[in-house]
Amino acid sequence: MKNICACTIGALLAIGLTVQDAQADTPRMFFEGDMVLAQACVLKSRFTHGEGVVFRVRVLDPGTGQQLDAAKLKSLVIELGDGKKIPMKYGGHPRGGTEDAFWSGSWKVPESYPTGTLAYTVVATDLKGQEVHWQPFTVKNSTLTIED
Repeated sequence: MKNICACTIGALLAIGLTVQDAQADTPRMFFEGDMVLAQACVLKSRFTHGEGVVFRVRVLDPGTGQQLDAAKLKSLVIELGDGKKIPMKYGGHPRGGTEDAFWSGSWKVPESYPTGTLAYTVVATDLKGQEVHWQPFTVKNSTLTIED
């Protein structure tokens, strides 16, 4: 019985170390993000056909609190629930300004786009090519919604 317990504990410890080692290799990032109306940079989650959606994202290193800009990340991409990918760029805002700096990408809602909620994921790729995925809250009132 002691041998079975020792083997079981040894196996669990090995599995635990493997999981911990795999997690240690995964980059860690903290995300902040929202959506605004393109023409006015006003917070909004409900858009109509023809309107421009601007996704704004700040990515932070949780250890230092420092922003991860274009020199520290290979890319940042919005992946819409329908598979469309929107590349993001890091820069000053308002556009070209110095008031704030973060990642942004825009998408104009096509006239023929179906109405309803549309999930999206932010995919950050570090300089080693490793990806970290982030999804915003899934509360219906704050989810990206296309309306007539």
